[in-house]
Parts: sequence; structure tokens; C-alpha cells
Amino acid sequence: MNDALAAWSRGRLIEVEAALAEVCADAEPGLREALRYPIQTGGKRIRPLLCLAAAESVAADGAAALQPALALELVHTYSLVHDDLPAMDDDNERRGRPTVHVVFGEATAILVGDALLTAAFEHVADSPTLVRELARAAGGAGMVGGQYLDIRGNVDGIDALKHLHRLKTGALLRASVRMGGIVGGASAAELQALTLYGEAVGLAFQIADDVLDADEVADEAGPPSYVRLLGVQGARTEARRLVEEAAAAVGQLPRPQVLVALAEFVAARAF
Repeated sequence: MNDALAAWSRGRLIEVEAALAEVCADAEPGLREALRYPIQTGGKRIRPLLCLAAAESVAADGAAALQPALALELVHTYSLVHDDLPAMDDDNERRGRPTVHVVFGEATAILVGDALLTAAFEHVADSPTLVRELARAAGGAGMVGGQYLDIRGNVDGIDALKHLHRLKTGALLRASVRMGGIVGGASAAELQALTLYGEAVGLAFQIADDVLDADEVADEAGPPSYVRLLGVQGARTEARRLVEEAAAAVGQLPRPQVLVALAEFVAARAF
């Protein structure tokens, strides 16, 4: 992360973390502890940052985007809790800590995911447009649909892989910038630019993950990945192309600098 982006992010993240600490404060005490556990495991908070940056890119006050930014992070966190369950990815550790179902049990982990998803919509409930945007990105036409394709398997070829990741990862990243643009009062043309940016960044994000895990995906019998289909250098070239595509998409917005820097940051692991 370059110095300018780090300085910009620092102040925004203080606000995001403070607000996340208050989420589900009225939940039952035992459940509240379990709810806070995955929220406090950290992470880069890419989705909230994209949302806030998108609002600012159309010359709006980023504070207007704080509530949808929280909603996006809560949806993302719920998805991780459920993905880690034995019925899904069966992971025992995330970000260096035991996963929720390991600490609190599977039944409580399911309820934690349910509660986080439900809480997300509290933060956009005043705007039917934002509710619709978030629901579509998170549901069967978005993240959940992509997860279904992933667990079903049988993804063959680069086009099918891109489709899977446009849903599983890309839909929520695209919604992040669109929701920021919406609360920032983006014009139709500006919202379209943000959409194109979000689509490019969503794929670049996944390619970066694949490159980072290149040693783990070298086995031809493993699941499909950009590295397996394109090779490490081919994946890096594609990630660079997508970053350039994202930057070009928002180049004419009033304040595109942070979005451009975030695109570089998201894909940096690929280079």
C-alpha cells in the first residue's frame, strides 16, 4: 500500500472499526460474544474502503457511505463464517485464529452467519435501492450463486472460471463501488464507470489470490484456477490488464485517485 493510500485508509478504517464494534450490541450476551469474534479477526476491509472511495470519487462526502460500507463488511463476514463450516470448506483456522465453529460449535456458527447477514440489512434499510443492490450481490445471482458453482465443481475453461468468480467474489466488490456511488449521488454515466471498475477489480482480486497460492494449486488434479489455466506469468499479465482497465474506467470521475490506488493494492499480490 503506497503512503498516500495508507494515509487515506487509516482515518477511514478508524471509523469503520468503531462502527463494527457496535454491531449487534443488543444481541443475547452469549451470542453477542460469538458475533463479535469473526468481526474482530481483522482483514483488509477492502469492501468498506471501496464503498467509501467510490462515494468520494464522485466528489461526495465519504461519511454518507459509512452505513452501506458496514453492510458490505457484515455480508462478507457472514459468508466467511458459513464457508468455513464442515459442510462447506471445512476450515479450522482463518487469519491465524480458530474459526467460529471450532470455538463456538457448528450450530452457533450457523446462527452467527444468519445474524450478521440480517444485521447487514439494518444498515441500508432506509434505502430500497441499496437493499436491492446488496441483496442481488449477496444472493443466488451473486455471491451465493458463485459459491454454489464452486462447491458443485465441474468448472472447465477460463470463461466458466471467470463467471464463477464474477459471482462468488466479484459481485460484492462490484456492489461496493456501486453502493458508494449511489449514496454519493453518482450520475448514470458515473455509476456505469464504477460498475466497470468493480467488475475489473473483482477479477483482479481473485487472480491475485490464485497467484499468491500458486504453490498450492500446482497439482493438476486440484480445483481450477487462473494460474492452472494461464500459468503464473499469464495470470500476472491478466491481473495487470484488469488493473489498467479499472483505472481507465474511472479516469474521468472527479476524484478517481483513491480508487486507482485501491485497484493496484487489490492486485499487488499478483506482481
